[in-house]
Amino acid sequence: MKSILMKYMARFTSLSEEEQQAIADEIVIEEYKKGTILLQQGDIPTKCYFVLKGCVRQYAIDESGKEITSNFYTEEEAVSIFNLHKLDKSSQYSLTCLEDSVLVVGDLDIEQDMYNKYAQLETMTRKMMEENFGQVQEEFAAFIASAPEERFKALLLKRPHLIVKKRVHKDQ
Repeated sequence: MKSILMKYMARFTSLSEEEQQAIADEIVIEEYKKGTILLQQGDIPTKCYFVLKGCVRQYAIDESGKEITSNFYTEEEAVSIFNLHKLDKSSQYSLTCLEDSVLVVGDLDIEQDMYNKYAQLETMTRKMMEENFGQVQEEFAAFIASAPEERFKALLLKRPHLIVKKRVHKDQ
């Protein structure tokens, strides 16, 4: 699984293979069973994740008790709740593994220590976030401009593997 991480890291950094390996050796990789709750709505996030294998669902429960899915994260996608702008820092979302998953687990309490130890890690993280943010902006703009049927067609075109994963999840 670390080879997937190394391949992804190579896209965003000029670190040597040895330097990448040193970082990868310090990174925690965990396996989670289907149904594992990574973060409960209302809790303060202390971890971030990167999906090596599997699928993580982000959702919230509204005032009437209805679950509203806001995102799915699959292979080579970062899972992070950005809530530093909130006074209480609690998460508006829950995160749950939709299937058995293998995730890189980042501890937000030692994030700065890792950046201090590996100077290029912060630059690499920023580049990864910039790419992700650009994708999110494009998807949001297209979503706003689209009718529901067009949104579903776009989902089928851009992320067909989600439909397969969702079908498997419903059948089990």
